[in-house]
Amino acid sequence: MHRVLWYLVCAVVAFGMAGRAAMAAPVDPPSDATTRVEVWQAPQGLKQVPIWSKAAPDPGETTRKPESVLTRVSPEALAGDTSQGVYDVSVPTMTVYPPKGRNTGAAVVVFPGGGFVMLAITLEGTEICDWFASRGMTCILSKYRVPGGNHHWDKACKCHLTPKVPFALQDAQRTIRLVRAHAAEWHVDPKKVGVIGFSAGGFLVAQTSNIFQSTYAPTDAADTLSSRPDFAIAAYPGHLCRDGKFAPGFKVTARTTPTFLVQDWDDPVDPICNSITYARALNAAGVPAEVHLFAKGGHAFGLRPSGHPVVAMWPVLVEHWLREIGILPAERE
Repeated sequence: MHRVLWYLVCAVVAFGMAGRAAMAAPVDPPSDATTRVEVWQAPQGLKQVPIWSKAAPDPGETTRKPESVLTRVSPEALAGDTSQGVYDVSVPTMTVYPPKGRNTGAAVVVFPGGGFVMLAITLEGTEICDWFASRGMTCILSKYRVPGGNHHWDKACKCHLTPKVPFALQDAQRTIRLVRAHAAEWHVDPKKVGVIGFSAGGFLVAQTSNIFQSTYAPTDAADTLSSRPDFAIAAYPGHLCRDGKFAPGFKVTARTTPTFLVQDWDDPVDPICNSITYARALNAAGVPAEVHLFAKGGHAFGLRPSGHPVVAMWPVLVEHWLREIGILPAERE
């Protein structure tokens, strides 16, 4: 039976977390931020395309507000000096980053976080795709529908809500299928299509890794293809641990996607319980997984340099794991 590989890069006395999932909405915009009512634009040279040939499913459940983009000064950004967040997405899209240099044939769909209220499109989207493309992988940035497309904290009622229609999951499944539909055109191996998600996006990673039945009626030939990812990476995931128990709505089985988990023990937004609870479920089902828990680093660390080792280490660990499971080729001697 497969066993979960634990790398506890921290001093652990006991698992004494309260076990409550912290799924708070993003904090209010900082004073140096500006918000404009406009559709987010992909980086220069890349094309952003709608994922639905017609209107997205269940339009009555989707926001009717126009899309807006919050931009703030970010000297720590990896490209440029600003970061952006996207709000009120009603037309979901994907932006394809072709591999740089040697094409490995592998592809990864990126789900940014944002509490299912907004999308941290720079920190957990464009910067992530730049890194994967530099590793010879095709990267697909998902701009899925928000707000309210999945389990989330609602400021109005000050409570957690689960929508009747999980339209963020609909968009996630559709995007994975579209990657396989375009596999020949994009020179992608349809058996090497995976996902990575951050915070709330990590919950989408878990859902797509376990929910294989379509959450929407077929719209074209692409919807006959599988939405199961071949590998899954969840960074500081949320929404998985609720009152110390595994989230309802799906069950981990032997068919669940092999998974890589990374989180910080001092995460103040999504407690470590989220990764540990999921890791235990993966282990119980015999699903191969690799888990890295770091002592410090907080939440939403992405790829930006910090004073903690997690940022320097997790990309290297992911790359080694992808080689070990056969998604990336073995390193040349």
